[in-house]
Formats: sequence, C-alpha cells, structure tokens
Amino acid sequence: MQTRLWDIGTDIGGTFTDILAVHTETGATRIAKVPSRPDAPVRAMLEAIAAVGLAEPDVRRFIHGTTRVTNALVEGRLPKVALIATEGFEDVLEIGRYRRTELYRLDVPPKAPPLVPPALCFGLRERLDHTGAVLQPLTEAEIARCVEWVKASGAKSVGICLLHAYANPVHEKQLMEALAPHVPHLCVSHEVNPEAREYERASSTAFNAAAMPVAVDYLTELEEKLPLGPGLQVFHSAGAMVPVPAVKRRPLVMAMSGPAAGVSASARIARTLNRPRVLTFDMGGTTTDVCLIVDGVAEMTDTRMMGGRPLRQPMLAVHSIGAGGGSIVKLGSGGLSVGPESAGSEPGPACYGRGGTRPTITDANAVLGYLDPEAKLGDTIQLDVAAARAVIAPIAEKLGLPIEDTALGIIRVANAAMARALRRVTVERGVDGRDCTLLAFGGGGPMHAVGLADLYGLNEIIVPAASSAFSALGCLTADFSVLQQRTIRMPLDGFPAEAFAARVAEMEAEASEPLIANGIPAAEIGMEHTALMRYDAQSDAIPVPFAMPLDPDALRTAFHARHQELFGYATAEPVVIESLRIQARRPSSTPVARPDVGRPAKPERMRECVFQQGRLLTPILPRETLTGTVAGPAIIEDAWSTVIVPPGWRARDDDIGNLFLTRSDA
Repeated sequence: MQTRLWDIGTDIGGTFTDILAVHTETGATRIAKVPSRPDAPVRAMLEAIAAVGLAEPDVRRFIHGTTRVTNALVEGRLPKVALIATEGFEDVLEIGRYRRTELYRLDVPPKAPPLVPPALCFGLRERLDHTGAVLQPLTEAEIARCVEWVKASGAKSVGICLLHAYANPVHEKQLMEALAPHVPHLCVSHEVNPEAREYERASSTAFNAAAMPVAVDYLTELEEKLPLGPGLQVFHSAGAMVPVPAVKRRPLVMAMSGPAAGVSASARIARTLNRPRVLTFDMGGTTTDVCLIVDGVAEMTDTRMMGGRPLRQPMLAVHSIGAGGGSIVKLGSGGLSVGPESAGSEPGPACYGRGGTRPTITDANAVLGYLDPEAKLGDTIQLDVAAARAVIAPIAEKLGLPIEDTALGIIRVANAAMARALRRVTVERGVDGRDCTLLAFGGGGPMHAVGLADLYGLNEIIVPAASSAFSALGCLTADFSVLQQRTIRMPLDGFPAEAFAARVAEMEAEASEPLIANGIPAAEIGMEHTALMRYDAQSDAIPVPFAMPLDPDALRTAFHARHQELFGYATAEPVVIESLRIQARRPSSTPVARPDVGRPAKPERMRECVFQQGRLLTPILPRETLTGTVAGPAIIEDAWSTVIVPPGWRARDDDIGNLFLTRSDA
C-alpha cells in the first residue's frame, strides 16, 4: 500500500490550531480545527493530523506557521540571555533610541527595559570601521577573557553583535568558533541581520538568541514526532517556506509566520482574480491581522516593534491588533473596549461552554444569532447562547440597554478598532483604502467583514474557500524560498558594477544553499532582486526591484518614480543602494482542488438574527450547496466558518468556492 500521499499545512493560533491536508495525486482536501495547546504545541499538531483522519506514515510534507516564538518574546517567557558587543557599545540595548512610548505621559515607563540586562552585556576589545577594515585586532587573550565571562554568566544562549560586523564578520566568526563548545545556543549578528543600524541589529540579535532555546527544543520535538526529513518545513514571516535546520539558526524567521501564511495565500488569490489592490483581514481568536497587497505582491517591511523593542529583518508588513473572537470586552470610564486580553482556547468564550466567565466578541456574535446554536463549531464545540447572554448582561445593566443592543455595541467597537488597523496599512502609506477589495478569512473575518466594509467605505469583499483554515492553506500553496538582505552602500554615480555583480552572486549562492540541501535542483530555483535605495542625505531606504545584469540608469529612474509615488517629489541628489535583498524561490507544486468545507448539505433554515436594522428572520444557507446570488439578510455557513450578509448586501459564489459580497445597489 502506497504511503506519504498527503501534504499538510497547519496554523497554530492563540485559540485554535487549523489544519488543511491535500492529497498529492487527486488534490482532494481535508480540513479540521482543534483547540491550541500553548504548553504542548506539538501535541496539538498531532491531534490536528488525527482530526483529518491521517497519521504520520500518510504525510509527505508538513508545513506549519506558528506564533509560539512571537508569544514567548512578547510575554517575556525567555531564558537567560547574554550579549557580547564591541567595548564601549555594550550598553546599546539600554540606551536604544531613547524614544518615549508615550510622549506626554510621564506616569508610564519611557520605554521597555532592555531584553538583556546590563549585567549580562559584555564589552569585547576589538574594532572595525564602517568599511570592515580592522582598527583593533581581536586577540587570543581577549577571546579567552570573553569565554571565561560567558562561562561564569550562566547564560545558555548568547548573541554576538560586534560593531560593523555586517561589513566584515571576521571577528564574530572567530568568537563564535571559540564559544561554541561552551554555550548550547549561539548566534551572530552577521547572520541574523547583516545591516547597518547598530541598535536595531543588536536588538534583533538578542531576540534571536532569546528565541533559540524555545525554538530549538520545540522543533527538535517536532522532528522526533514527525520524522519527515526535508518534508518538514516552517513558514517564515517573509511569506514562504524554509527548512527546519535553517530555522534553528534563525528562529526569528518564525515571528509572525502564521499571519504571513494567510497573506501569502491572499496574494495568490489577488493575482488569480486580477484584483490590483487587496486588503487582507484575518480575524482569529486572539488577534486581527491586516496587510496591503498591490498588484499581487504583499507589502514588505524591514522593522517592526515587538514588546516595545525593534526586530529588524525582511518580513511581510502585517499589522496586528489585539482584537479577535476571544478578546475580552470591558466597560470602563471611557466606555466599551475590546482586547488585547483574550480568553484564549482555555476556557475560551463563555458560549463555548468551557467555563468562560468574561464576555468576548464571540459571545456578542452568539447573542445576535449569528452562530448556529444547534451545530458544533468544528464538530467539537457545542454553543451555549444562554452563557453568552449571562456574561454580557452585567454590562447591559450598567449601560441601561437591552442585551442585544449591547452586543451590537460590542461589535461596532470591535469593527472600529479593526478599521483603525486598516488605516495603518493604507492611509499612512499613501493609499486610498476605499479602492481596495477586502479579503476576509480566519474564524471571525467573514462575520465582521461587512461591518468593517461599511465603516471603512469598501465596496467588495471576497471570502475565500476554506476561509477558516486559510492560513493553513497558505502554508501549503506558498513557494519554497530563502531570503538574504545585506548592507552594501554602493553609489549609483560611478557605479562599481563588478563589485556589485560579485556581491549579488555571493548572496544568490547563500540563498540557494538551503534549497539545494533539501533536494531542489538548482535549475528550478529562481532569483528575485531588490535594491533598498535612498538619497545620499537620507537615512531610510525604499525597495526597488531590478533584474541582472543591472542597468544603473534604469534603476535610478525606477527609484525616482517610486520616491515620487510615495512622497510626492524626486530630486537630482546622488542616489545610494543602501542594502541588497535577494530571494531564492522554487514555486509551489501542491495541487489544491476546491476545498471540502466539511458539512453535509442541509435544507435551507430560518433563524432570528439581530442586525442594525432590527430583529429579522434570516435564511441560513449551507455554503457547499450555494448557487447564484443571495440577497441579505442571510447567513452562509460551513463547518468552520460563518459569513454574515446583512440587509443591503448580496453574495455570490464562483466555481472554486470563493464568495463575493457587494452592496445591493452597486
């Protein structure tokens, strides 16, 4: 009997672990959703595999996205970490940029404390200049002094970030070789973030060192339970898959990997459906994540804040807020608020019947009749609407409102918070969000999509097939790739063509190596090149794609056009290529048919639901049998998701299971 016929993608969220399995020959799919286990994530993944009727011998490839590393960093659940820096720069994390988190509030701490306390920061006597030339050699005696300090510190993980190591890593390599026998986990800045900006590079290196014990233990256990070799892969935050050995050295690539998977799948749909501007709206149980896709390509960023500290590496520009289905609702002096605290998977919202005692957004949706009280969510959770009403009732009493009106207020507050997130990725980047299509997925996205569209002025919503497990689908359909980014500082005036070509070739080889090591032929690997460029007097760079061999004049013209588009002007000042980004990519070969959404066809039913227009008798339609156009009010259901079509909107499907929601008067 033939085995290893299934490819699996899974997304470990704060509340649920989603799984989508695809048969490698037929393209048939299986979907399931199981409660996440923050203290036993590998167990949750094995339970998810069993939930789709499979076992380890059935699996050919297993790709997963997870927020495990991100959660550990944000929540401060980290082992003791030490940092080694050039003498005189050992306090770089403590000084930082000295920006206050709240400019006009002196009653709050000015900034987050350093990730590594001063007592665990070591100053090493060595020095390079910005070109990488050695000013003060690293001696054997100094290396020995550092080794003894590390051994005495008791740190199990050490980050090395020496001044200008991005230009010349010679001293970092020497020190790493000497420390390797004495420290279980060790990382160097020229691998983590080989770019200028000393504070951001040191912060990213410290983050990576802190994440290594968590990630290595977790991935090692996963390798033991799923011994798939190269078939075991991790989704990274730049929007593609990477092999596990590479992740163990750079666990930071897992930061935001779950949300990035959904964005990757969204970019594929944007290209397939020819939608030039798409806003992704991924509402899960704990957070809501949004991202902008332009011409089928998701926006990228180099830096994001995590726990009040900068993390610098190329990643998809996903903006997250603490407003998910499990977000706690509070009534304070300023009125209703939602999140960022979440009920999580245990006990979860009160309506899950698992002992939750605090009101959540999901409870509000249950009170309004949007969730089927007769069905089991994901075939596991029986809804308890009475429990949802009971936890919302105290807030309703304080407001002097009926429970249903209070629930509507909760939904409006949640939608307002999510609309602000959309503005962050559109208006603040010079894009009119009203011209975008909203792509809604995650457990709660299709329920809140129309309310968000009304608030923000959007005219079209797409709810993709398998919307509740869309990030898991993104893990499967994403390309296999590795990304390198490095500071090079080359001017376009008097352009050093040979030196540039040599640097490109070097980075292409580095990016290709992990793919080739995982059995991918070099001929199947494509290369994408991006120059991060700025005017000579600027500090921030903008990305400009290019092809090899490079035409400097064409690149200059493209930079001016992009600068004009972003900032409204371009000048004749000298232009510099600050950094170079190379991505080695092998396109995905996983075939996916129309996903099976899991619920047997049921005849149309009616249920009373509460909308802004009042209490209305609403048709409840099974998604898998939907045909033609449906006018609101209507609720379209499958086993894992609920799509709300309120009055004034209509929905239609296509041949592959996508739903298109538009205004009735459009």
